[in-house]
Amino acid sequence: MNSFINVLNTKFAPKAQKVANNQWIVTIKNSILEVLPFIFVGSLITLLEIPSNFWKWWPDLSPISSFTFGLVSIFIAFLVPFNFMEFKKINKQRIIAGLSSIALFLMLANPSWDKTGSVISYQFSELGAGGMFVALIVGVYAALIMELFGKFSFFSEDTSLPDFVTSWFDSMLPIALVIATGWILTYILHFDFYQLIINIFSPLTKFLDTWWGFTLFLFFTCFIYSMGISGWVLAAVDQPVMFAGIAANAKAVAAGHAATHIFTSEIIYSFPWIGGVGCTMPLVLLMLFLAKSKRLKALGKACILPSIFNINEPVVFGTIVWNPYLMLPLWINGIVLPLITAFWFKAGLSPIPHALMQMWYIPFPFVSWIVSPAVSALLLALILFLVGGLIYYPFFKVYDKSLMDQEKAD
Repeated sequence: MNSFINVLNTKFAPKAQKVANNQWIVTIKNSILEVLPFIFVGSLITLLEIPSNFWKWWPDLSPISSFTFGLVSIFIAFLVPFNFMEFKKINKQRIIAGLSSIALFLMLANPSWDKTGSVISYQFSELGAGGMFVALIVGVYAALIMELFGKFSFFSEDTSLPDFVTSWFDSMLPIALVIATGWILTYILHFDFYQLIINIFSPLTKFLDTWWGFTLFLFFTCFIYSMGISGWVLAAVDQPVMFAGIAANAKAVAAGHAATHIFTSEIIYSFPWIGGVGCTMPLVLLMLFLAKSKRLKALGKACILPSIFNINEPVVFGTIVWNPYLMLPLWINGIVLPLITAFWFKAGLSPIPHALMQMWYIPFPFVSWIVSPAVSALLLALILFLVGGLIYYPFFKVYDKSLMDQEKAD
């Protein structure tokens, strides 16, 4: 086991960390993080609309959610080139880059015009979570064009013109190139670029919605997390699929059909990840109540409050990262618990969540009930908690004894 951990430490981890620090990974991660407040507002509306199930007079708050979560692709289209320009220290072009990206995204999002050409309309779903992959591609393209012309200028350095005037003229060429791309694709070639991107990423979406795709992805998240690498490095892959999944579930239920997408934050952070990624709440409770070593007892006391709110960085970085005793049960939980969850919802034992709920910090089992209001959902949460604890227990006991022996020796 130690030799395997050594290989991970010397071979895999440095390469994975290099990927995590890649300029595009950092840019996309930061862009999605900056959109989260809008998504949280949409989640809050889901909570505030619960009384409407009991009281007819309760106001319809859904437009608030529609114009926060429902416009997330537009926000992403702006933020990706904006943040990339900041990353590259080309600050004078960051606003122009973001606005150019929005313009291109809207050109490619299949707008329809009336006969007079004065009224334009969009499918609202294409501006929200369903268009995130398109927004990311458009944002990256606009950022590359703006970077290419970042140091270009029509004027010499000793020009007497004000800086803002030279900036206006220097921005015209890259803006024209970005917008001309949309014009050629849409109006000259009549090419549906938006649908092409959706079709390209469709196999990925279908894969993650299978029981084995769901399990494999969640295991990989635990695997890299055990080496101190946050799952946010995967944001460009999982976040668009998750948001599109919950949006598709909401649309299906509104049309009278059943929700089918299981690869959503609403399921992942409300069921298998009790206490945080890897289901670490049972481990924290074991440390708090059963640990005999001073180190684990102290860690249990320090980590219990964050763990209640599903924040597990203290326990993960405090005792799991690069610790062979606890890395292995984290990996096992990363396989077993997603498998149970996927089969449970695929079998229809609990209703699949269909309302946006990104407030992952709501304690268990309340968050489980909110996203899937059924007694069976509470039963699933209990099963996952117990199974996770049973998996951690033998490894915890061995590690606790080793620490006790070390403390006695010291």
